[in-house]
Amino acid sequence: MGNLPPTSPPTCSVVVPVRDDELELRGLLQALATQTEAPLEIIVVDNGSTDGTAAVARAAGCVVVPQSIPGIAVAAATGYDAARGDLIVRCDADSRPAPDWIAAHRRAHTRARPGTVIVTGPGRFLLPGPVGAAILSTLYVGGYLLLTAAALGHFPAFGTTMSMRRDWWQQVREEVSHRADVHDDMDLSFRVRPGQRVRVTRTVTVDMSSRALRPDHTQVLRWRRAARTLQRNWRHERPWERWAARLGARRAIVAADGSQR
Repeated sequence: MGNLPPTSPPTCSVVVPVRDDELELRGLLQALATQTEAPLEIIVVDNGSTDGTAAVARAAGCVVVPQSIPGIAVAAATGYDAARGDLIVRCDADSRPAPDWIAAHRRAHTRARPGTVIVTGPGRFLLPGPVGAAILSTLYVGGYLLLTAAALGHFPAFGTTMSMRRDWWQQVREEVSHRADVHDDMDLSFRVRPGQRVRVTRTVTVDMSSRALRPDHTQVLRWRRAARTLQRNWRHERPWERWAARLGARRAIVAADGSQR
């Protein structure tokens, strides 16, 4: 799979899975309204909200897609299926992208090395004090990226700011889990094949709510989802098998490049 055609800028569909989060969604949509390069569409997947989430999205001109089955994984997949852009750009309701966020995702894909199917980056917690916020963000997001990379053989997608080629999604969509007890971005990352790449770049960094740090029951749920996601995927392919396959693909690419010189 090569790069996107450089002759025309790829179109972007922004997908936001959300449930009962109208205040955070309002802030996100305000940030998306100031983008230097507008997306083709903003798809808000209403995952059974009982508040004004859908009304906020419609008032902002978004495409609202209902999905009554609970869970981020099925809601995100529903949005990806509805997307029409060359690139599917994903964020959460509490993401706060900079004005050049869409443009940065586009550039990252058009300038990426061959085989790049996902672009992702870190998030920064919105906390008082830049030093403390930077440290916590690095520990939380950096820890996720590094630990999950060990299981994958490559960096994972981070759902708070990620984009993928729509043609790649269409190839892997039947393989992803729709269960509510998996991390959808981690599960999607397991679909990256040997020879395909995930590009991590700070140019697509977003600010994000610090609610993920709250010491409540959601912390336990996150760990359970992580364990369930790893269990589901390790049944089919162990980490060392993924690493071996990726190293084998890399050697084959290097050998092919050498034979063409």
